[in-house]
Amino acid sequence: MQLDLSARHALVCGASQGIGRAAAIELARLGADVTVLARSAEALQAVVDALPRVREGQHHAWRVVDMLDTLALQTVAADLVAAAPAQVLINNSGGPPGGPIHTAEPEAFIAAFRQHVLAAQVLMQAVLPGMRAAGYGRIVNVISTSVKEPIPGLGVSNTVRAAMAGWSKTLSAELAADGITVNNVLPSYTETDRLRWLLATRAAREGRSEDDIAAELLSDIPARRFGRPEEVAAMIAFLCTPAAAYVNGVSIPVDGGHIRALN
Repeated sequence: MQLDLSARHALVCGASQGIGRAAAIELARLGADVTVLARSAEALQAVVDALPRVREGQHHAWRVVDMLDTLALQTVAADLVAAAPAQVLINNSGGPPGGPIHTAEPEAFIAAFRQHVLAAQVLMQAVLPGMRAAGYGRIVNVISTSVKEPIPGLGVSNTVRAAMAGWSKTLSAELAADGITVNNVLPSYTETDRLRWLLATRAAREGRSEDDIAAELLSDIPARRFGRPEEVAAMIAFLCTPAAAYVNGVSIPVDGGHIRALN
């Protein structure tokens, strides 16, 4: 099975922690040159320092950018691909604040759409010429199982995740003939800062302990545990390899069996 990503350049968004960081590590292990993007220079430098170097000349870098700042993102993306065209793009960004959809302010939807869909569009347009020139491209979007089954209490997130899935499916058909695949990875509850925040927020709202909330969530997961970032990253990395060349336009749950519907 061909898993080698040597001589490929990967851009990984939201890579300062959690799933993004784990994905950057897996891609580096497969030989890719990895550039990580997020808002914290200190955290990004720590990630780059920790990235594996498995071949001579393998180079990793970082750039600070806020996915909510569309103009700044366009500038950063243009600079990155001018220096080194990218053949792999991992769209990954923090989820919107929780809360029921009927109380959400319109501005919350606008911000979430900008952070996720518009940011993905800007980055895709930046990397697309290099992917076409190489005859090789992999775009992987880290979304959520809410694409298959909306999660209670995450109204804005459910909405924008569905928008990302529609964007991805449309794009996958448009770019397939160029040797470019576009796929989604759908994590369920994963041991990240986002999960810890969700547990704390729900516990405070319901007047219950975080342990009680966690136990309730786990009872609905056949694996009876939360996922690990490394497990999600393994799927992300596989979809970026030559071995996954004929996997296109799909949304793959990494959820311990949480989604009960046939996929």
